[in-house]
Amino acid sequence: MAGKVVVITGASGGVGRAAAREFAARGDRVALIARGQSGLDSAAADVRAAGGQPMVVPADVADDAAVEAAAERVEREFGRIDVWVNDAFAGVFAPFTAITPAEFRRVTEVTYLGYVHGTRAALKRMLLRDAGVIVQVGSALAYRGIPLQSAYCGAKHAIQGFNESLRCELLHAKSNVRVTMVQLPATNTPQFDWVLSRLPRRAQPVPPIYQPEVAARAIVRAAEHPRRRERWVGMSTVATLLGDKFAPGLLDHYLARTGFSAQQTGKSRDAGQPVNLWEPVDDRKGTDHGAHGDFDETAHSHSTQQWIARHPGLTAGAVLAVAAGVAGVIRSR
Repeated sequence: MAGKVVVITGASGGVGRAAAREFAARGDRVALIARGQSGLDSAAADVRAAGGQPMVVPADVADDAAVEAAAERVEREFGRIDVWVNDAFAGVFAPFTAITPAEFRRVTEVTYLGYVHGTRAALKRMLLRDAGVIVQVGSALAYRGIPLQSAYCGAKHAIQGFNESLRCELLHAKSNVRVTMVQLPATNTPQFDWVLSRLPRRAQPVPPIYQPEVAARAIVRAAEHPRRRERWVGMSTVATLLGDKFAPGLLDHYLARTGFSAQQTGKSRDAGQPVNLWEPVDDRKGTDHGAHGDFDETAHSHSTQQWIARHPGLTAGAVLAVAAGVAGVIRSR
């Protein structure tokens, strides 16, 4: 699949930035969509260094006309779009009653409608060719809402429902255009340095925390194998989604007890922390925030669950070998 044209929204930082590098390492042409020019320029440098060809496309995904114009430019200058990755998002860390209607609307417009706009722009071109892949970057929170992130969780739930509806429609039409979703765990991204927060202490991802490269590798695999409807990344995602399926009420009580403290560090929140909800933070001081946040010391760079998912034959063989060994011990006694 090397040498494809890949579009990534939210490409200036975090998971989108890491995914851009991962696609570039295959020699892909990578179109980078985000608002902040400094982050985009640095992401473009990353793509070149990794062996890909970048295109910087500044745009706010909440603006459907801007997303359509971005897609048109990519096809005009790069060629037909093979893969579209929706990753851009915004959030607010606060109890629901402390979030204003305007803030809730903005999170929804970026995180949910941004995916709708990106998917529409991609489909407009892919359906004509009956080819292409759309990867929706989701979260365990697409199924399981947690306290203090009602706007984000609501948007991720909406993406999940929207994507399932679209997938059914494409299957009905026997289309060769594929849509797939990647559900991520807590990830060490810069969002915690710029998210709008009204918490008393500094916001953090709920441990266990994974590096954005773990997510990026899963996104690339999803693009390479899009017939799989969904991928769960990390054992914490698996545990959360299974817990929500089989014991949602119990999980409600558990999160009510632990969800507030688990999303905050022991340090007080900086009252002057910049906020990127309405405008990009990197454009204020020309600062590139990169892919990683401040949790490198505790973040996992690999996922055992993803290794197992990639090597089911080896895993099954190991299980059978252990079982055979245990049986042999039992028989010997």
